Amino acid sequence: MNRPADVRPPVDDYFADWKQREALVQEMIPVIGRLFSRHNVGVFIYGRPLHNRSVTFIMKSHRFVRQVERNEMSEFETHPVLMAMAKLDLWNAQIDLGKLTVRFMEHQEQEGGAAKDVETFVRGELSYLNGVKQKPIEKSQDVVLYGFGRIGRLMARLLIERTSTGEVMRLRAIVVRPGQEGDLQKRASLFTSDSVHGAFQGTLRVDEENKCLIANGNVIQVIYANSPEEIDYTQYGIDDALIIDNTGKWRDEAGLGLHLQSKGASKVLLTAPGKGDLKNIVYGINDHEMSPDDKIITAASCTTNAIAPVLKVVNDEFGIANGHIETVHAYTNDQNLIDNYHKGNRRGRSAALNMVLTETGAAKAVVKAVPELAGKLTGNAVRVPIPNVSMAIMTLTLEKETTREELNEFLRQIALHSDLQNQISYTEAEDAVSTDFVGTREAGIVDSGATIVNGNHCVLYLWYDNEFGYCCQVGRMVYKMAGVTYQHYPTKG
Repeated sequence: MNRPADVRPPVDDYFADWKQREALVQEMIPVIGRLFSRHNVGVFIYGRPLHNRSVTFIMKSHRFVRQVERNEMSEFETHPVLMAMAKLDLWNAQIDLGKLTVRFMEHQEQEGGAAKDVETFVRGELSYLNGVKQKPIEKSQDVVLYGFGRIGRLMARLLIERTSTGEVMRLRAIVVRPGQEGDLQKRASLFTSDSVHGAFQGTLRVDEENKCLIANGNVIQVIYANSPEEIDYTQYGIDDALIIDNTGKWRDEAGLGLHLQSKGASKVLLTAPGKGDLKNIVYGINDHEMSPDDKIITAASCTTNAIAPVLKVVNDEFGIANGHIETVHAYTNDQNLIDNYHKGNRRGRSAALNMVLTETGAAKAVVKAVPELAGKLTGNAVRVPIPNVSMAIMTLTLEKETTREELNEFLRQIALHSDLQNQISYTEAEDAVSTDFVGTREAGIVDSGATIVNGNHCVLYLWYDNEFGYCCQVGRMVYKMAGVTYQHYPTKG
């Protein structure tokens, strides 16, 4: 069913073309599944994971590449490349099928009649992975979620999704405060049904007797406790655990250090900005500062994770003299649903009815990840009546002049071809609105159609899923803290 990339169907044959491509994806899905579940090989299209994904999602991922990369890669091209991959002895790797396919297409175009067949090309490109069974980690990492709110439940979904063979990382437990009768069932219901992110893509059983949730076969112990130091994780067969604290109750070393008093706990990751001398990490920007000896690390805020990557690359390329970051942020549980007393200014007013001007420390926090921006940025925020997806409006004075086309093209290339493709995405959609970005996995998405440039002054608009996109960043940090090292195609760096 393969065909030349530049051959497009006649206008009256789009349906037949769609059905052919749909059939190809249906053949690809079980192959992708076997690679992931049996060999721990993740298959991606320009950073977008394809395992446990629907036919439509995979087809939309192909379309994203055609639109933003501006080439003709389709399912007709990726299908034979994937089938060639499946014939190799691949283990414990993350392979970008989209980039491998584009490289093959370029090879065919350059070599013409002397081009290698797809199997020969793929075998050559992946020769350094073929037959290599090196484990990404010596011993599977136990993970505990301390707290099971918005971030905790989404982190659980991500960790379960990435379980694969179970030899790398497992979610072993969640810790919550003691509840009333029916607590376990209610928490299970909140996990499986989410008003913003939809249903959990899997099965969930509740074991009341043993106080466990069984999600896609993963047994997750529910531990009821009022404070970290009273827990003995080893009683549940959990040892050397990485604790993800998503409560925000403790944000300094002394408070988060309480987790390390728990028997069976070894490291702590906070899903909020830390205080004092704790390392605030934005994955992709300053995660090189993380050390295997670090016991407590913080993942900064959703906004800091969204804006730091774009600010970093713009500063590196054009220089930033100064700027202001205005965040248009979805409301959060910290606000009141209706007018009521709140210790913070303005946040006591109804979140569902008002735009609420409030402060944000994100602009200052960026400096911890990008120290060269110290003293150059200010910031503020407006909370608006939507439950998820926010926008950062970055008004910057650059050190050299540019054009709208040059700035957008630079960011497009970064989003597609740099090591920051999981942190920076790019859209050219003319009618994009906030709900279009629910469930996006990148830290931020540049809205190229909204970019404004006037000499050395520019305004960049950046969407970000302040819940799920942030959780994906946290997930990347979890793997790095655990010392998980995958082999990649293309190679990084």
